[in-house]
Amino acid sequence: MSFAKKIPKITDPDVLGRHHTANESWHAFEIMAEFVEATERLKEINPAVSIFGSARTPPDSPYYQLTEEIARQLSDAGFCVISGGGPGIMEAANKGAFVGKSPSIGLNIELPHEQKGNLYQDISLNFRHFFMRKVMFVKYASAYVVMPGGFGTLDELMEALTLVQTGKSRKIPIILACSSFWGGLTDWLKNTLVAEGMASEEDLDLIQVIDDPKAIVDAIFKHYETKGFELSAAERKIQLYL
Repeated sequence: MSFAKKIPKITDPDVLGRHHTANESWHAFEIMAEFVEATERLKEINPAVSIFGSARTPPDSPYYQLTEEIARQLSDAGFCVISGGGPGIMEAANKGAFVGKSPSIGLNIELPHEQKGNLYQDISLNFRHFFMRKVMFVKYASAYVVMPGGFGTLDELMEALTLVQTGKSRKIPIILACSSFWGGLTDWLKNTLVAEGMASEEDLDLIQVIDDPKAIVDAIFKHYETKGFELSAAERKIQLYL
């Protein structure tokens, strides 16, 4: 009889419960460590713009090329560019920033498919937890630029809108690039959500639809021209409770 077969199987519910609780506690420490590491690496990043979009967009796509140009212009204008660190639009964002004057930052995530780190990252962080990664996208962004994408992109967009709308995050520009792609969504928001009283007209003002790269840069500067990019004491407090 092998040694392995001599080890009794744990079936006592109380023992199993204590084992599960211990694992949950250690997991909380893993989350804390991930948060501390990311905060230490990104705390000096200011101002920065987070760019989102599909991981499936090929380099010959007009969306990819537009993203690269937007990121380059943002980088040359003094903005660090934050992306998801993977392929597609994320790669285009990192690539454009990488050849620009400001740092290119990738917040990579461990996924069973689609995610493979690109080569255009001055600062690269790896996350195991989706929610922790999403906090960092918002916490250090002075603006969002949202390119065409799928479920993940929509998730980031709606979370940003919700945080700003509810006052759980400071108000930042949220810009949709490629109006032809986003037209159906913006029409639905206006003609369904607002029409049925589930959102207000003022909520739609949180979104700007801009296609031209220079106009995107100008819109972000315009938002901050009277207040500057440094967070006020009140905004710093808000960001602590994202």
